Amino acid sequence: MKRSILALALIITGSIAAFSQIGEQFPAMEAETLTNEFVDLPKDILGKYTLVGMAYSKKAEEYLKGWFEPVYNQFIYKNPNPGPFDFSFDINTYFIPMFTGAKRPAYQNVMKKMKKTIDLRLQPNVLFYKGTIKGYKEALNFDGKEIPYFYVLDPKGKVVYTTSGRFTKQKMQEITDAVESAMEME
Repeated sequence: MKRSILALALIITGSIAAFSQIGEQFPAMEAETLTNEFVDLPKDILGKYTLVGMAYSKKAEEYLKGWFEPVYNQFIYKNPNPGPFDFSFDINTYFIPMFTGAKRPAYQNVMKKMKKTIDLRLQPNVLFYKGTIKGYKEALNFDGKEIPYFYVLDPKGKVVYTTSGRFTKQKMQEITDAVESAMEME
């Protein structure tokens, strides 16, 4: 019985920690797009909902790439001939590989490689961050470097939803629902 109570307490504590950043301001970050433009988060995104996906390890970056196409199709692509039932979102969307610690010197080489391999339509949405990780780990509750983290930000730059891990249709639907729900509340 004591083990069950302890296990339940640990699960609840972990869940609270994972979502404690909801309602908090997204931490300031300067990053560079694959089109060589600089973006200051959240300053440059204020006034619009934003989806941010972040990864700070090679394995997490591979999982982050698995989100590219579904997120592009859901949030970035604008059908030039929309039908009566087509709905498109007007939100900022960014994928951020983070170059921290010993990975910082690889920043430029990886950026050059990704410019050649990432679809041109997605390049303005891929941001490169080079710097320290500590402040982001604390503010955003990164608890495992093997997975990407996703944050939905409101127009003021506050976190309204978060998830992490590999792409799944369920997670994508939860992000979509969070965006729609937040937009409806305005």
